[in-house]
Amino acid sequence: QVQPVESGGGLVQPGGSLRLSCKASLSIWRINTMGWYRQAPGKERELVATITRGGNTNYADSVKGRFTISRDNAGTTMYLQMNSLKPEDTAVYYCSVRNTDNLEVWGQGTLVTVSS
Repeated sequence: QVQPVESGGGLVQPGGSLRLSCKASLSIWRINTMGWYRQAPGKERELVATITRGGNTNYADSVKGRFTISRDNAGTTMYLQMNSLKPEDTAVYYCSVRNTDNLEVWGQGTLVTVSS
């Protein structure tokens, strides 16, 4: 399984928005779950949101109501729409793809910086 490819990070002011993308190398039939995780400086990696092949979503409490996870029609590109960003959202955001053999592959990460 090839590493998924992320894009969309950058610098944004507090209250602003960004959309992250993650392109998986598998067909939808080989994907079990896709997700976004983040790691802030000096902290452990944490769950942001996940979406199953069936479309069920799960969010960390800290992002509920502000972030939305979704997929394209093919089910192989995942998005994270981030609104009302806060300085504490600053982190490297990682894409995760877990296949039907329960093998998880991570993207290289994309940096999101929320600062005025």
